[in-house]
Amino acid sequence: MDIRALRYFVELVRQQSFTRASEQLFVTQPTISKMVRSLEDELGQPLLNREGRRFTLTDYGQVLYQRAQSILAELHQLEAELADLQSLQRGKLVLGIPPMVGHVVADLIRSYRARWPGVELSIVEYGGRRIEQAVLEGEVDLAITMLPTRHEEGLGALELAAYPMQVVLPERPEWQGSEPLPITALREQPLLLYTQAFTLSERLEQLCAEAGFTPQVAARSSQWDFLVAMVHSGMGVAFLPEPLCQRLTRDGLLIRPLAPALSWRLGVIWPTGRYLSRTAQAWLEICPQG
Repeated sequence: MDIRALRYFVELVRQQSFTRASEQLFVTQPTISKMVRSLEDELGQPLLNREGRRFTLTDYGQVLYQRAQSILAELHQLEAELADLQSLQRGKLVLGIPPMVGHVVADLIRSYRARWPGVELSIVEYGGRRIEQAVLEGEVDLAITMLPTRHEEGLGALELAAYPMQVVLPERPEWQGSEPLPITALREQPLLLYTQAFTLSERLEQLCAEAGFTPQVAARSSQWDFLVAMVHSGMGVAFLPEPLCQRLTRDGLLIRPLAPALSWRLGVIWPTGRYLSRTAQAWLEICPQG
């Protein structure tokens, strides 16, 4: 069975689109279709239920998808082990980060590149929930995310730093002040939250629940700067970690501490159940401990 065909099939299922899969794989859509047909011919069974441009997996497709992920993860592990034979003169590190973490860890990324310029560094951006799964499935080697994780048994974790969350408010007289703003004061306010793929969104909603109310969510976004733009427009109230608040232009905005305090604990996570590449170990070696 062709490993490349398995890789194309897995990416197709992940993307749920021939167009998006072809963009990720840098091949044409007919090439992906040909690979899928070759797998179907080899197995003698259909893998996809095609409905125009949409598709679903057959029972055979489901089984192949699950097993192919394991095979590709094992292949990735083999490749990582063999690459280690050449030390860190070459190699590859796939690092997962949530979109708003990049500014905070830019210096760490720069330090890694300066120390091991021969290592190809690939950065994948996902929300916190998806990023944990990507580490467990072997899609990324390491990830930086908000701690604690939801899968503590399968993941190692090293805390890097912790920052307080701040409330970002439109500049109005009722929000003036510098003292911490109780979460209960936002009970009737429209909130601008991160998408549900973000661990931070889950923590904020838990905080509201502990305060005895369900948040009135006006909008969600994975982009923190878009959330701030919506605060500027008067749509509602947003929450940002302190380092990102320092990047804001304060015109039209008020920023106050949140009470009770919510800490944005950033840490690096890695899988504990499989081989950790030398390039990933090198990343851990330069990480400061928070």
